Amino acid sequence: MGQSIVIASGKGGTGKTTVCANLGIALAQRGKKVMILDADIDMANLELMLGMEGMPVTLHEVLSGEAEPEEAIYDGPEGVKILPAGLSLSGVQKADPRKLENVLKTLIGSADYLLIDGAPGLEVDAVTAIAAAQNLVLVVNPEITSMSDALKTKIVAEKLGTHVVGAVLNRVGFDMTELSKEEVETILETEVVAVIPEDPEVKRAAAFGEPLVVRNPNSSASIAIKKLAADLLGEKYIPPAPENPLKRIFKALFGR
Repeated sequence: MGQSIVIASGKGGTGKTTVCANLGIALAQRGKKVMILDADIDMANLELMLGMEGMPVTLHEVLSGEAEPEEAIYDGPEGVKILPAGLSLSGVQKADPRKLENVLKTLIGSADYLLIDGAPGLEVDAVTAIAAAQNLVLVVNPEITSMSDALKTKIVAEKLGTHVVGAVLNRVGFDMTELSKEEVETILETEVVAVIPEDPEVKRAAAFGEPLVVRNPNSSASIAIKKLAADLLGEKYIPPAPENPLKRIFKALFGR
């Protein structure tokens, strides 16, 4: 029986889709059968991040009754199956979010891990994804404004009976005003299961439409995401050997 995990956030801009896409690929790299579904009906970004925009059939067509879920599933990087949400305004207008729960339930069990890139906030599509999933991973940033929205999402998940795995503290820098891991755990009353540093390679990978863990597997954010994948599987993560300093400088200058 496969597991379903909704990757959720209380607000937009936390890096939720980046975490979802790369976590799914990291799980696949460890031999798991993975499917990623973009459940952000209004503001889908998953296909852009994976360089898969322009797919002819998407979740929009499934939710409008024009297609079956299997018609909207495509082969993505590292063998991951992708069900994109679609980018067109006309697709958004015709999609019926009330059908999302049934779609998700039909897909659970079709892979070892079904990762759901949930919509931010607590609108209908966001709550539907949370309710349909067995587990929830909350993506937050180390700032107080991220906490209040995340806490609401966590409370809703608990009321719906969705298991809260923990929080991913994303885009962590060196600003003294940022919340610490311990402070986030105290506020949200849940474990921080991963700390992902701010990493310029994330933007570079997105610009090229490539997953970070494929384009730059040894970047700091990639390492944190791959460790999270190992932790979710109960496996040990062995980090890569330190990079040659000259190679690191070259990469910083030229992005290669």
